[in-house]
Amino acid sequence: MTLEALHAMFLQHPNVCTDSRKIIPGCLFFALKGPNFNANKFAADALEKGAALAVIDESDYAISDQYILVEDALHTLQDLARFHRRHCKAQVIALTGSNGKTTTKELMYAVLSKKYKTLATEGNLNNHIGVPLTLLRMEADTELAVVEMGANHLGEIEFLCSIAEPDFGYITNFGKAHLEGFGSEEGVVQGKSELYDHLIEHDKYVFLNADDPVQIEKLGAYIKKFGYSTEDHQYFNIQLLGDDPFVRLNVENIEINTRLIGQYNFLNAAAAVLLGKYFNVPIPDMKEALETYVAQNNRSQVIERDGLTILLDAYNANPTSMEVALENLSKQSKKPTLAILGDMFELGEVATREHQEVAELVDELGIDEVYFIGVNFYGVQTDHWQFETFEEFQEHLEGDPIKAGTLLIKGSRGMALERAVELL
Repeated sequence: MTLEALHAMFLQHPNVCTDSRKIIPGCLFFALKGPNFNANKFAADALEKGAALAVIDESDYAISDQYILVEDALHTLQDLARFHRRHCKAQVIALTGSNGKTTTKELMYAVLSKKYKTLATEGNLNNHIGVPLTLLRMEADTELAVVEMGANHLGEIEFLCSIAEPDFGYITNFGKAHLEGFGSEEGVVQGKSELYDHLIEHDKYVFLNADDPVQIEKLGAYIKKFGYSTEDHQYFNIQLLGDDPFVRLNVENIEINTRLIGQYNFLNAAAAVLLGKYFNVPIPDMKEALETYVAQNNRSQVIERDGLTILLDAYNANPTSMEVALENLSKQSKKPTLAILGDMFELGEVATREHQEVAELVDELGIDEVYFIGVNFYGVQTDHWQFETFEEFQEHLEGDPIKAGTLLIKGSRGMALERAVELL
């Protein structure tokens, strides 16, 4: 079957599913494979549950004309997404970076949706499967698509760009994330900069934080760029007014009061404003979008509990995001300042050093009380509380509860530290 013919079928059945347990009636089911599963085995089940067609890559399972046999189901999904992207009129905005991708994406979506029919990546479906699924959600009248791209190895962003073919791009920052896969901080910069490389090669537009020297250096004299700055007035000027605890910013003498915590979220909000400015979204509309946005899914959430202000930022963590979160905590006026910190994953051979540096940072910043949880933090030198497991921490808290102050909760996804909220 040709790609054109498959796309024609997709237009008749414009929903794609890859999980036979979550079938949308009338969808196309793609039988993907992984280290521990082979969805070809579940194609019949998907059809029984209402899928219109099943795209498979093993001939033994092709037992009726409802099965479309291809050489590789994943590659076909990616090729179909690229074909559909070219078929649609929407302009694609690619977004990557070490920290803040998902929040920035949601803020961009909130702002751009005020004027345009906008689509954005759902959750963090930002990999070699998630990006195609996002593109396949574009409809004929979609005007803008904000596509988040994640990576933990060199070459991944370049590959995702080859599928999404972005018209615009933005990199939130370059930090100490996925060091195990990228090999070094230099590898992180190189990997994330693949977005810049793709945009420049294809003469597309780059959005940037002009206060980030790495972004300035990487873009050099490239002309097709539009940036924001708090200092350099040759760029669009956006000012931080305060962040205790919520970020307030000034845009062309209009004050925007967000429900976002931390100076790092100023950068995320500023990026959304930058795109709004470029795409001519009125500033009052941007103000409404940013002021009504409330963080979800354990990202920068603020929870009030009987004298205790909880800064729940437990979706993920790496050394860079941990540092800025702790710096923000140290600035909070409501004392004492406390932190529940969980291990940071995917750091490879530098894991011991990076965890020790966090342990030293909390003392430099004057954080009053810290509870370190996890195998890596259990091995650091510190005078603060240390627990090898969450269960040990839970047992401690039962006898010595946290009662008042400002409490940061942060750790890698695998630590699932949002569980701590139920104990407070």
